[in-house]
Amino acid sequence: MPERAASLQCAGRKGITGWVIGINSVSRRSATIEPAVFELQRISKDSIPGALEKAQRYRLLNEPVMAESICLDILEVDEHNQQALVMLILALSDQFGHSAPSELAKARDLLRRLTDEYERVYYAGILAERRATALLEQGGGGRGYVAYDLYREAMQCYEQARKLAAAGVDDPILRWNTCARLIKKNPHVRPAPEDAGEHMLE
Repeated sequence: MPERAASLQCAGRKGITGWVIGINSVSRRSATIEPAVFELQRISKDSIPGALEKAQRYRLLNEPVMAESICLDILEVDEHNQQALVMLILALSDQFGHSAPSELAKARDLLRRLTDEYERVYYAGILAERRATALLEQGGGGRGYVAYDLYREAMQCYEQARKLAAAGVDDPILRWNTCARLIKKNPHVRPAPEDAGEHMLE
């Protein structure tokens, strides 16, 4: 019996050793394999209204990456869809707090695809405002100066948008006032002194 038990233990250890060796072998092979390239699947045009609703829902659930992906799927089959473009711009701006500064330029590039002049100007303001707010939330030296410039840029866009807005549409005024209040309440948000160039982030 002891001999049999010993042989079983050895067999168990051998089995485990073989399993570990097998896993290591697979790991080594996997390390040399190029990442898989997946071909994205296309949605149908009939599904676009429902997809837009889902994108909006994911933004409300604070899942902008999912909303962004849905918008990109829509634009693959309807590249001029204005609702999807606006939603994509907003979804990208939702990520400003966690993304690189280059994401602002990426979102701004989409503005050119908007056919309505009011929307181009208004959402340009939204992007500048949200980038400024993201910088303030991140904190750090010099960010208040950059945020000030971005808020002022946003306010200028809102002033232009107000002139283009339809009667009864006061969204640009609401956003302009928000920027003004944020500048007033935050002492770090101010114009950069002349010798602050080396501290500027953007």
